[in-house]
Amino acid sequence: MLHGLTAAAVLLAGAAPAPDWRPLDPENTLVVSTTQGQVVVELRPEFAPKGVERVKLLAREHVYDGLQFHRVIDGFVAQTGNPDNRDGGTSKHPDLPPEFSFRLDPAVATVVVDRSDAREGFVGATPFQAVSAGEQQSRGDARLRGWGAYCPGVMGMGRQADPGTANAEIFFMRAPARRLDHEYTVVGRIVSGLEAVNAVAVGEPPKVPDLMLKVRVMADLPAAEQPRLEVLNERGAAFREAMADLKRLKGADFSICDAPVRIRPPPG
Repeated sequence: MLHGLTAAAVLLAGAAPAPDWRPLDPENTLVVSTTQGQVVVELRPEFAPKGVERVKLLAREHVYDGLQFHRVIDGFVAQTGNPDNRDGGTSKHPDLPPEFSFRLDPAVATVVVDRSDAREGFVGATPFQAVSAGEQQSRGDARLRGWGAYCPGVMGMGRQADPGTANAEIFFMRAPARRLDHEYTVVGRIVSGLEAVNAVAVGEPPKVPDLMLKVRVMADLPAAEQPRLEVLNERGAAFREAMADLKRLKGADFSICDAPVRIRPPPG
């Protein structure tokens, strides 16, 4: 039995069941046109409000348009977002403080693994890890204390050696790398188009780099140009069943990074 899912079911008892599918929030969704195809990213201001605000600002200033994937390592990351197309470039805006962890109302998060030493789950499509329920209770703070988990498709903010140097650079995970947890700010996750990120040319820099052609906040696009898709709702019964099936399949090897983002076109 998945303890976190059981707790969620108890909390929802007597309430209308959550729908199995949910729309994206246009104000917190990035639409990235690349030379390998379209990438749709669900941003998570709950994890990193300043980071999300900066990414949206730079998209609206068109800073990201035409920039190269300047550092791409197979089985690791695809980096982009530096105005000078190499590590170390910054925008005209000041550097940001670290947002490596967060505290959330537990009702916002869906816990799918509840162990004695830690909890794991999702806020929207973005995975997280958190301290155990016992540790949380001992601190006298009901808010969930957690951090983003660097699973495939997760989007983070690059930085220099100083933790407080995130500025414009962003990166997308091509594979899990949980050693990055606590070290880099998580701002969201790809919900559609991970195959495009996995197809960009590899190199440091690549001989012929792929590009982010245009980066837009979904809310700024005409309705006809907005991606038409829904995401499996992490609050719904279908998601809980999918996680239970996956955990049975994986057994002790189960990780939240095993859970793919599931999407569909809206009905009708």
